[in-house]
Amino acid sequence: MSRRTHAVCAFLPPHILRSIAENTDDPVLRERCHVALETSAQFRGARAAAAKTAAVEGLMASPLRRTIYDAQRKTNLPGKLLRGEGAKPVADVAAGEAYDGAGVTYDFYSKVYGRNSVDGRGLPLDSSIHYGAHYTNALWNGKQMIYGDGDGKLFNRFTESLDIIGHELTHGVTQHTAALVYQDQPGALNEHFSDVFGILVKQYALKQTAAKSDWLIGAGIFKKGIHGDAVRSMKAPGTAYDDKLLGKDPQPAHMKNYQTMTADNGGVHVNSGIPNHAFYLAATLLGGKAWTAAGRIWYDALTTLLKPKATFRDCARATAAAASARYGAHSEPERAVVEAWKEVGIDLGAIATSGPKLLIADFEPPAAAAELPPFDTVRGDASRSSSRGAAETRRGPLE
Repeated sequence: MSRRTHAVCAFLPPHILRSIAENTDDPVLRERCHVALETSAQFRGARAAAAKTAAVEGLMASPLRRTIYDAQRKTNLPGKLLRGEGAKPVADVAAGEAYDGAGVTYDFYSKVYGRNSVDGRGLPLDSSIHYGAHYTNALWNGKQMIYGDGDGKLFNRFTESLDIIGHELTHGVTQHTAALVYQDQPGALNEHFSDVFGILVKQYALKQTAAKSDWLIGAGIFKKGIHGDAVRSMKAPGTAYDDKLLGKDPQPAHMKNYQTMTADNGGVHVNSGIPNHAFYLAATLLGGKAWTAAGRIWYDALTTLLKPKATFRDCARATAAAASARYGAHSEPERAVVEAWKEVGIDLGAIATSGPKLLIADFEPPAAAAELPPFDTVRGDASRSSSRGAAETRRGPLE
């Protein structure tokens, strides 16, 4: 089966790195930001080969397979083998975080949506830590995870954040389903779906309801002294940070503030705030555990309905259709989805405001689907005991 090549998707937006480089008086910090920007550009040149190799390796279904490598502050991949699936923990903290984070994300997709790894066929989850000298980012390169240690001044190591791990691995899910083109609105949707399932992985691991979640992406990644809570806020786009070095969070929450730009592949990390806020609204309108109703709707849309060049309106229609197909026409989930998109400036038209009110309990996964302990307590081999989900066989439509 042919598949579009996958764009390299780094977590930290280029506008943050550029802002730091422009505003800092520290030449070392400026150089590290430039290196981080250049590294992402270099990876884009190699993405086609990586995507093809990943597709071949994922042809045979297999259970969870994690391998952690140490890049030893170099740029040769994958690096020195540190830990394979089921092996004893090693002393390296980042290795444990990358190993556990991959396991938590795998278990989330397996137990909640029946998906076997990012490709649905058991693709091994390889991770390289300590990539480059003070590399300030984390990314999915079409084949594996790559983590930098941060610059040591503004950013912590990127393995610390479970939602960052879930976010980046979800780029792999998108790669193997809707294959959203990484440009303009399709690219912003690519980032959006990674934020959606990144936050859901965190909520699932912490057993949080929609009401209890902080809805922050990349919380804790900033070192002390930075004026900001996270890289993005799904609850309040545009408020995640406001710092003299990083600049101000530029994300809009409504289509009236949509930003047409050439940088950042047409603002993929900026305009994703609009669909992000729509998901937050739908999830909080429905209440309960966001991964069971809103998350399922968004998963259905991503994996079965959306095409590579989908726009925000296409996504709104797809999520409304997914809600109707799964929960019924004019059901509470469908109405919540339509209302959420309307609140961010995408009106899908008249939808009946009356209909069967479904109990939140109806959205729960089967009782046999066990939940994970909080990620904060997961270290070592806790995630090894996860059940192995059946291979996901549904594929997104291609162009």
